[in-house]
Amino acid sequence: MKLAPLFAALLFAWPAAAAAFDPGPAIGSRIPPISARDMTGKPVTVRGLSDRNGVVLVFFRSAKWCPYCQKQLIELKAAKTPLAQRGYRLVALSYDSPEVLTRFAEQREIPYAFLSDTDSATIDAFKLRDPQYKPDSFAYGVPMPTIFVISPRGVVQAKLAEEGYKTRPPVAAVLAAVDGLKK
Repeated sequence: MKLAPLFAALLFAWPAAAAAFDPGPAIGSRIPPISARDMTGKPVTVRGLSDRNGVVLVFFRSAKWCPYCQKQLIELKAAKTPLAQRGYRLVALSYDSPEVLTRFAEQREIPYAFLSDTDSATIDAFKLRDPQYKPDSFAYGVPMPTIFVISPRGVVQAKLAEEGYKTRPPVAAVLAAVDGLKK
């Protein structure tokens, strides 16, 4: 199969699959305030996270115990530079502690920012808490994996989500979502 038809299939198949499952704020809406903290413990804002065109915010379950998240986070290393060239900063958010995120980023040489939402306040504000986990579960508070492309003013420009936690959008789909935005 030639690369062009394969890429075209990705572009058309991914939005169709995501349309059936649409968690979190809608495209075109403002996001709720972010109450997560950066790796130094400082609170963050959307404007502070954004590059000139915005931020690609990746909600993931855990860098400590989720192999699907770990794989996605490692693969997203390839997206940092192309997103920066397009004017977007790449940031990933989890309920993991800053120590867990720092250790993972250092071990895997992750070049983009992580945010810690240990009380899941941002996850809840985005309505992304995975309902399958009850308060007595170690996974209580994890988000449904979702990627948002957000303008510097906090408006959702694009969203990628897949029902279930095992399937994640490839880097090509993230870049295609950004490239598909009207500037």
